[in-house]
Amino acid sequence: MTDRHQSESAWGSNPPAPATVSPEAQRALASLPDAAGPADLVAHRALCEQVQRELGTTQMERHGVRMLEDEIAGVPVRIFTPATSAAKGVLLNLHGGGFIVDAGSVTENVPIAAYTGMTVVAARYRLAPEHAFPAAVDDAEAVYRALLGRHGAERLAVYGTSAGACLCAQLVVRLRERSVALPRALGFFTGTADLSRRGDSEFFFRPARERLDRTAQFFEYVADSDRYSPQVSPILADLRGLPPTLCLAGTRDFMLSQTALFHQALLTASVDARLELFEAMPHAHWIFLDLPESEQAFRAMARFFISHLPAAAGR
Repeated sequence: MTDRHQSESAWGSNPPAPATVSPEAQRALASLPDAAGPADLVAHRALCEQVQRELGTTQMERHGVRMLEDEIAGVPVRIFTPATSAAKGVLLNLHGGGFIVDAGSVTENVPIAAYTGMTVVAARYRLAPEHAFPAAVDDAEAVYRALLGRHGAERLAVYGTSAGACLCAQLVVRLRERSVALPRALGFFTGTADLSRRGDSEFFFRPARERLDRTAQFFEYVADSDRYSPQVSPILADLRGLPPTLCLAGTRDFMLSQTALFHQALLTASVDARLELFEAMPHAHWIFLDLPESEQAFRAMARFFISHLPAAAGR
């Protein structure tokens, strides 16, 4: 039996929570479920909608942020406006959810709107498997171009978590290929820019059901597209000239490897990129609203956007 298997036998699905994280995080790590959500897609989407509605309402009440359901360039969007705003920057979010569910169009954005004092536009792009690549990138580009026409590139930044981070990388590579002005900043939060292969951390930290799954990753989204195309796997593109980028992940995050690999590729291309890691945190840990580490992550994101968008003043 390998050391890893011995550890799993002794600890169950989770190793012990270290003393180097907050007490709240220690309790959360001890009870973290080893599950990826319902296998049935309809049930999974319903669960995600419930989480966005319930946790999102808690966030909006806590931060005094207003949400408007709207449409831009034919794409449904959620627009978040902070209670007080002296900022002129606009942030475009592409939510996470494995390309098949909406796991963050509210929860990823309310604290960011509050802490930056900026308007956040969450594009509710078309989901797989009904709409495979490049539908989601098409929707993201349509919303970005509309915002570009209204505000100019100097006042725009884009960011996403997990699948949304991948979409952001796909978007900026496409924009550069089409000679469209790039945003001032990119937030690449616990994602992958390489759909041609898995990273090392995925074999250690993915839910057990997904670790045993031998099907191609994100097959619903990629479908028949070429995984080795730079449009699908932007890490394979010429990354020179991309905007300053903040990469975030946790040390128990199954996307840790892919986030670090994209950061490394950006540095190799002489892009102004930084990588921030959170001790013992699982994938997209900022969804756990009451963890100090969640607050720290949102604050780090906000500081990055404020520092790169002129006339931005958060609280």
